[in-house]
Amino acid sequence: MLWLPFSCLFLVALAAALAFTPAARFIAIWAKAIDYPSKRRINARPVPRMGGIAIFVALIVAALMQYLGTSEWGWPVVLVPSALLNVNYYGLAASFTLIFLVGVIDDVLTLKPLPKLMGQTVASVVAVASGLVIGNVTNPFGASNIVLGWFAYPITVVYLVAFANIINLIDGLDGLASGVSCISAFTMFVLAFNAGRLDAAAIAIALCGATLGFLRYNFYPASIFLGDSGSLLLGFALGAISLLSVTRIAGLTTLIIPLVLAGIPIIDTFSAIIRRSRAHISPTHADAGHIHHRLMQEGYNQRQAVIIIWIWTAFLCLGAVIMTQVQVQIRVLVFLLLLVVSGAFAIHLKLFKPVLLHHYTASGQDTLITPDDPAFKEEAERQNIGHTKFEAAEKSLSGKVGIHKGRFEKTEDDKVFLEKSESQGNKKENGGA
Repeated sequence: MLWLPFSCLFLVALAAALAFTPAARFIAIWAKAIDYPSKRRINARPVPRMGGIAIFVALIVAALMQYLGTSEWGWPVVLVPSALLNVNYYGLAASFTLIFLVGVIDDVLTLKPLPKLMGQTVASVVAVASGLVIGNVTNPFGASNIVLGWFAYPITVVYLVAFANIINLIDGLDGLASGVSCISAFTMFVLAFNAGRLDAAAIAIALCGATLGFLRYNFYPASIFLGDSGSLLLGFALGAISLLSVTRIAGLTTLIIPLVLAGIPIIDTFSAIIRRSRAHISPTHADAGHIHHRLMQEGYNQRQAVIIIWIWTAFLCLGAVIMTQVQVQIRVLVFLLLLVVSGAFAIHLKLFKPVLLHHYTASGQDTLITPDDPAFKEEAERQNIGHTKFEAAEKSLSGKVGIHKGRFEKTEDDKVFLEKSESQGNKKENGGA
């Protein structure tokens, strides 16, 4: 009868998020944690950004429900670590709290990158000290395991810090990050449940309910944003769940499953690094070449772009579930299929093609230009990047989406977003993707 407690956890977290998100919005306004319209933001009006409060409260309510169910109603005990882990769940809860507080402080004070990274590292170290450590990996080329030894500790810290940031990287449109997290959390619930990992399954289904409830207020037009309090918490939680799940059917699966589940932000980040490196621009320099930018430049509005990315995420997650149910050879084929399809879609969206180029004016001043600048075509040819590679980007960024004209109706916010994206590269800013 495991379906009953897990269903209750999902519904309680869902209800808590629905009920508390308006309060989180009020707290954000009181704390002046608000995203105001700017060239770097998509919103055309001020929007509070501490949605992580609602997610965190929903997880606490779900934990209380699990405690009551176990102590009063005979529910099975779920906080039982696997044979490969010796987890102190109080310490793990403390790490969740720390990463949430780092996000809250950043939402209010806008931390610089180094203090923010230090806070994320401290939260990850607490989780590792609580026993959440990457175990030994099965050697696909031999009978013995690959023993990580003490390297497992720093590797796990880096892993958790990376996951904590990975959701933040795609938080570019209303409902995008929370929707991707909801889909990924549900997939992790399925994987953990099938593997008999009830602790991971409980956290995952509660996270799924919390994000789904939050989406009621976060989908376009959003009345509240996740903020770093939400995006860091979601990413960190997904990373922790992936380690608790212990879907170690084979070494290959152990390494690949979390990468597949986080495929969208990984593709977006990897393509951004390639795109900016080709144009000799810092990988941390913001541009208008991300997945959601490209989809909107193709003619889709915000809602449609978000739904397309959700579908893409669901496709990857379905593939991840299939990979845990088949033999190694078929597992490799499924992974290659996911890789080829996702790669083809990324190429179709021209994610690897630069949208910013260095250009020296007549006075010798180095500026960054976008495809709507008349000098972009000439500069691309001079740098041997190739004019033809940029024709589609030039048309889309200049608003000449002729083949899509009339197919989709853009809202005023969409138009403002595209206008801001076009002018985004005119200044040198080092604020991240």
